[in-house]
Amino acid sequence: MRRVEIYTTPTCPYCRAAKQLLATKGVSYEEIDVSRDPALRQAMTQRAGGSRTVPQIFVNGQHVGDCDKIYALDHAGRLDPLLAA
Repeated sequence: MRRVEIYTTPTCPYCRAAKQLLATKGVSYEEIDVSRDPALRQAMTQRAGGSRTVPQIFVNGQHVGDCDKIYALDHAGRLDPLLAA
């Protein structure tokens, strides 16, 4: 079963856009709010290869990237196969 994780903060418009894209694809995801927990943000940063901005998205443990990256994957036709795996 596919596992999608998205690190977010409540006021981030890019987080909302990424979640909306996943919702239009019918994909459920685990949302991890890093706004009030420095340890969670540090864990996200380590998993994301040093990226500190939100959202950071992972599919089956693989770092997909941020909002721009997930939309780029979608436009290139590479997001659906990744989410289907």
